[in-house]
Amino acid sequence: METARYSLEGRIALITGASSGLGAHFARLFAAAGAAVVVGARRVERVAALADEINAGGGKALAVALDVTDEASIIAAFDAAEAALGVPDVVVANAGIVEAGRSVDLPAEAMRRVVDTNFNGVYLTAREGARRMIAAGSRQSEKGRIILTGSITAQMTATGDAAYAATKLAVQHLGRQFAREWARLGINVNVIQPGYIRTEIDGEWFDTEGGKAQIASWPRKRLTEVSALDDMMLFFASDASRQVTGTFISVDDGQSL
Repeated sequence: METARYSLEGRIALITGASSGLGAHFARLFAAAGAAVVVGARRVERVAALADEINAGGGKALAVALDVTDEASIIAAFDAAEAALGVPDVVVANAGIVEAGRSVDLPAEAMRRVVDTNFNGVYLTAREGARRMIAAGSRQSEKGRIILTGSITAQMTATGDAAYAATKLAVQHLGRQFAREWARLGINVNVIQPGYIRTEIDGEWFDTEGGKAQIASWPRKRLTEVSALDDMMLFFASDASRQVTGTFISVDDGQSL
């Protein structure tokens, strides 16, 4: 496809979990494609620095405090975005956490944290975004785009990964449920499932012997580059994906094979 079809000029994108990793990368990517971006996270100083960087580079960005486990915080973030830039017509529900451990050992509170952030947080973020889009006329414009960040672990099994992987499979199906509900309301919902990428969440693991062995077990014996997600993210956010909703796609360089 032509690069112009991925243009996000005139769009407003709100991204959760934007203080580091994938969220920060998506914010820079969307800003470069012409979108005004709202970057949200609990670590406000980090998203503030990211917004300053984007604004200094000629883009348009707003930093907001956003805790996806707190519905009031989500609503406040959308209120701030709407007041400053307008109603977001692209929402990336990206915030997530990992609590590694064998299922027989993982504390109940750790499991609750994973579910509250990785599933409930995605649910509440997407729902609030959809409510705003519908009120702003998404049925007529067909501009609504919601992207959920899943994981290839939704289709895999591994010791010590049950809590995280289960929530990511739930997110995959949630995306299809939302897509069905909002199909006639001009909102497309899709899920991108990245492979293993070196980020703040699990970067140190890949420097351990266990992490190196995991990399060696993959067909191409390498981590996925974060830039590998760019084309698909821009596609899902742009007008090019007008007739694509309810889908999920893995971008993992063959790691899940």
